Amino acid sequence: MIRLRLFGRCRIYHDPVSPVAKGPAQIGWEALYREIELVTPRRLKGPELLRRTKGWWTTDPKEIAPLVERFGRLTVGQGGELLVEFQDQERADGLTTALAERFGDQVMLMP
Repeated sequence: MIRLRLFGRCRIYHDPVSPVAKGPAQIGWEALYREIELVTPRRLKGPELLRRTKGWWTTDPKEIAPLVERFGRLTVGQGGELLVEFQDQERADGLTTALAERFGDQVMLMP
């Protein structure tokens, strides 16, 4: 299994950046007739974390996700980093080439 980080070009500073989930998403509840003291923490999944790059990267994550999914699987690493998992090096090389052809230097993979 090969795991590489997915980076996109920052819309503001123009350097490669990658999202990192610093903590679990927290979902709370509000009821109409009573108070609910429940908060449910939940880890983000890879596609969800990629969607959160909208407005931060120069490219739209909706255009990136289908291309990535043809070659590998979006996932979130132990440290919260956005990763792409590949079955073999051939698929990793294929995605690297496809990203460069489609997005130039705006989206890239790095170890």
